[in-house]
Order: sequence, then C-alpha cells, then structure tokens
Amino acid sequence: MDPIRIDDPRDPRIAAYLDIRERDLAGRQGRFVAEGKVVLDMLLSGHRFSAESVLVLENRLAGLEDILRKAPADLPVYVAASEVMDGIAGFHMHRGILAIGRKGTPMAAEALLDTLPARALVVVLVGIANHDNMGSIFRNAAAFGADAVLLDETCCDPLYRKAIRVSVGAALKIPFASFADTDVFTATLGRQGFEQFALSPRGQTDIREAKRTQRLALYLGTEGEGLPENLLSRLHTLRISMSEGFDSLNVAAASAIALHHFSSC
Repeated sequence: MDPIRIDDPRDPRIAAYLDIRERDLAGRQGRFVAEGKVVLDMLLSGHRFSAESVLVLENRLAGLEDILRKAPADLPVYVAASEVMDGIAGFHMHRGILAIGRKGTPMAAEALLDTLPARALVVVLVGIANHDNMGSIFRNAAAFGADAVLLDETCCDPLYRKAIRVSVGAALKIPFASFADTDVFTATLGRQGFEQFALSPRGQTDIREAKRTQRLALYLGTEGEGLPENLLSRLHTLRISMSEGFDSLNVAAASAIALHHFSSC
C-alpha cells in the first residue's frame, strides 16, 4: 500500500468525499460513506460490500496499518492534513477515517429468504425512518445473532452514513433486503414456515411467555405510531411489560430486549 497525498480539497481523485453532509441528503448513486476505524475494519473484512477508496488523516494512518492490510493491493488510500480533510468534508472531521463503499445490486427480500438456514431469526422493519434507530437495530441484530433484516419501502437507508456509524458497522455485515408490499411479504414468510410476532405496547402476550420457534420473524414499527393496525390484527402480538403509567420503550431498546429473548446466543 502506497498512500496517495492529497493537498487540494478539490482534487478530482477525492470528489466522492466532497461536501459529505450535502451528499448524505442528495444520495451517492450506488455508493455509501463508511466512517471510523471499526466501520472501516468491517468494510475491508469483505462481509458484504467492497471499498472503492479510503481517505485518512495523516496522523491516523499508522494506527490503521493492520486494518489496511486486509484491503486489495490496488485500493487507493488517500492521506490528507487536517485542514485539507475538513475542506473536503465540509466540516471538522475529528475521527479522520473515511471510505467510499459500493452498494452493488440490491437483493430482493424473497431471494434473501431463500439463502437462510433451516433455523432462522429475522427482523422485519416497517416505517423505521430514524437513522439512529435503524443503526441501533442493526447493532442489536448483529449482537444477538439475527440472520437478516427485512425492510419495507418506507424505511430509511441502512447504508446512510449515520446509520452505519451507529450500527458500529453491523449494517455492513447483517444481510438485509427490502420488500414492496407488507401483506404479500407476510404471506411469503408464512409459506416459508416463519412464526411471525409483532411487537406492540398493546400486545396480547407478554414477551416472556413467547417461545422461540425454528423460524421466527420479529416485526418492529416506527416510533409513536408503531406497526399498522391492519398488520397487528393479522399477527400474534407481543408486549414488553413496563411500569404502569409509562408510554413505551424506544424501538431500538425494544429490539434489544426482544432479540435477546429469542436469541440462540
């Protein structure tokens, strides 16, 4: 690996890194930004995605030698001083470690189901629009051994920069895919032998009474509104019992409790 020095924030070789926050909103046409040492390690470990390039603060390079050894020999590694990197990003980059990854061709949710083992735990997300929650759910899914995360089309992108960072790289590791029609997908899960539990503060069964089945799908909905009523009416609903008079847990915290309960770890 021969680092490539960048002295001009407008160097065309690092154009993909320019104005990161604005690009977060506008999209990156099949690319994503990975930020931080742990996330870079996950990306270069080759779980699901490939890196296009790396951009590092000059004083962070030495501490990344072991991680960068995992990269292909021809992967461009750009190095910049702090003021140059801040000029590239458009804000102060105190972490100083970035990479551009390629999303590749997305897999359909039905196709992802076909790759799962006979005993499987999947998380189904409906309407999760907050990137912090999305990242936390992926982190919990990785921690408790979920086999996949399936998302409806109203969910935010797990490969949004903040979601990846909050997931501590789990969004680069856990297989995920999107589906268009929740009713159709619920039927597909049923045909594939999945018991389907929907988490709701008004759930009919305390989660402590629910048993893990060979194939289990755990549904989580957005903050506030939760899962749609028409979905809750068709699925077995579970609640996490809490102190009287308190509304509900954050969806990310609820996912951790539920995944721990059903985990094989």
